Amino acid sequence: MTFQDLNLIAPLLDALKQEGYTKPTPIQQQAIPFVLQGRDLLGCAQTGTGKTAAFALPILQNLQAVKMQQPHDRSIKTLVLTPTRELAIQIEESFRAYGRHTRQRMAVIFGGVNQFGQVQTLQRGVDILIATPGRLLDLMQQGFISLSELKIFVLDEADRMLDMGFVHDVKKVIAKLPARRQTLFFSATMPPEIQKLADSILNNPAKVAVTPVSSTVEVIQQRIYQVSKQDKRHLLQHLLGSEINDQVLVFSRTKHGADKIVKDLQHKGIESAAIHGNKSQNARQKALNDFKTGRIRVLVATDIAARGIDIDELSFVVNYDLPEVPETYVHRIGRTGRAGASGASYSFCDYEERGNLKDIQKLIGKTIPEAEHPFVQTAAPARAAEEVMTPGMARTRPRGGGGGGSNRRHSNPGRARQGQRRG
Repeated sequence: MTFQDLNLIAPLLDALKQEGYTKPTPIQQQAIPFVLQGRDLLGCAQTGTGKTAAFALPILQNLQAVKMQQPHDRSIKTLVLTPTRELAIQIEESFRAYGRHTRQRMAVIFGGVNQFGQVQTLQRGVDILIATPGRLLDLMQQGFISLSELKIFVLDEADRMLDMGFVHDVKKVIAKLPARRQTLFFSATMPPEIQKLADSILNNPAKVAVTPVSSTVEVIQQRIYQVSKQDKRHLLQHLLGSEINDQVLVFSRTKHGADKIVKDLQHKGIESAAIHGNKSQNARQKALNDFKTGRIRVLVATDIAARGIDIDELSFVVNYDLPEVPETYVHRIGRTGRAGASGASYSFCDYEERGNLKDIQKLIGKTIPEAEHPFVQTAAPARAAEEVMTPGMARTRPRGGGGGGSNRRHSNPGRARQGQRRG
């Protein structure tokens, strides 16, 4: 199938040709016809499947018809709501690329920067608005944004909205939308809370689902390294001098951990930068741009900050810390191996993360091969060796251990899933 087969208009086909796109991905093949028909859509697709084009292309086409009928209308006609600043910027860039030969006006708004420039853009008139929830609600309350004429609403990365605690903000936005509208709902996973939200805002939706979250791209070479926590930094530096011969995206569980990894790498003369929620918007954007343009070799990110990162031909991903939620592993390694390209994922696992590894392997239905390296710990730490290692069971306290509460731990600290730190 080609994009011509999807009945896209010439301005869009010309833009796709300029972008080097020749064949639609499965999510695009399935979703575009439904969106062009004006139907509500429930899409389940993980990152890297071409999801943005699946809704951006038909939206641009449908709005082009509206523009022909109402050329001077300055009202917002499409709202794309997304959880992070990076993802909002990425989506806006995609809309501009696909819509370069149309007359649609686009804008992106997010927090962490002065609102003055965003307000000026809105006052000039916007057809397509891409926004994060907090800044959108803020500008709505100030009277700078009206959604009364909205025709299309896109809720992207709904599961991440839930993870980040934005569901209440999303519901506030939805309450301000016209009852008659087209709604497109996308989520990589469908936990009960997300399914309930989808059911409440969709009207007889078409349903498309590709690349189940439990699957991992087959072309990605996956390896696990059993290594002590204190040797992880040495192992990363070793891999950067041997196995990893290109740029790499490194995932850290915490913001502090990301900063420490960067400090260690820079001390060794390796150009790197961190991207996480404590960084200013300018710092985050500079780090991302420096990585995309090759100025730095290593980008260290937390999961929330990395959700909007879309980098072509990324060959390597390192899980410095294993994620506590197994689905996150699939999202992380999906940053490489895109569009049929090869890729490699190297994951570090210390003794406290073994339960997380077991959950990941259960989800993806395969055992990740272990790789040899110079920093193998030949014996378990004294505490770990004497503890009960059965996942899900409380560990026993070390023999001779004092009454300190610090020894009362669980074999899988991530199993409760409540301790996941936000990036």
